[in-house]
Amino acid sequence: MRATIRDTEIYFDIEGAGLVPDGPTMREKPAMFALHGGPGGDHSGYKPALSPLAENVQIVYVDHRGQGRSARGPQETYTLDNNVEDLEALRQHLGLGRVVVLGISYGGMVALAYAARYPQHVSHLIACVTVPDHTFLEQAQRILAERGSPEQQRVAEALWAGNFQSDQQLREYFDVMGPLYSRTFDAAKNAEKRERAILSYQAINQGFGGFLRSFDLNAELPNISARTLVIGATHDWICPPEYSQRIAQAIPRAELRMFENSGHSILADDHAAFIAIVRGFLTYNP
Repeated sequence: MRATIRDTEIYFDIEGAGLVPDGPTMREKPAMFALHGGPGGDHSGYKPALSPLAENVQIVYVDHRGQGRSARGPQETYTLDNNVEDLEALRQHLGLGRVVVLGISYGGMVALAYAARYPQHVSHLIACVTVPDHTFLEQAQRILAERGSPEQQRVAEALWAGNFQSDQQLREYFDVMGPLYSRTFDAAKNAEKRERAILSYQAINQGFGGFLRSFDLNAELPNISARTLVIGATHDWICPPEYSQRIAQAIPRAELRMFENSGHSILADDHAAFIAIVRGFLTYNP
């Protein structure tokens, strides 16, 4: 499905009914925006990983502008600020009230910014393996120098410089870097997953070569009023775990859960525990 909003066309998909039978009544489930990582990825990596949550929420998968099945456009418009405003426009387009927002990695950055700028429209926030500011770039480069193979350090040069030349080069980057992202890396499963994905090297270049070098949400995090779950991974090289701790400390009453045996690819490394923790967070009524 596609929504023509603002100056672009956003692709979204929906999993799960919004209204479900509950005894003699029909109960409305909350809607949850699922925001993918990258920038330069798409929502396909969430399928079927997030599908069990459709029992609790109606999942709205979103491809950020210029990525996945959303419309391409001027590369300079592929920014975090536009991703946030696109999400608010999509919420209005769908006629939704308060929503749950789940974001992993770059999707977590968008989720944090959206919840801070539109607190009245967010009931629950789930920010996973993500960061609040640009300083993660230097930290990740240091970790890569310590843990990465010479080949991994070589292919990552295009990431730090923001100069991927093609989607195929970006695909090769993820193939080589896979064992750093996931502690349970499976080359065959990774290849299958990557074949399903629609990558955008222009979007990742715009991020790592542009706005991610200066973005800073720290001053905005205290504005978040939604119930918040922050999830970090001890072995995450690209969004190091100390950033999850910082995010949780900055958001009022946020809950922090650390995954001790997971890398950045938390859905691959500890899927069952992730679903259980998120489901418990969504269904808990204090």
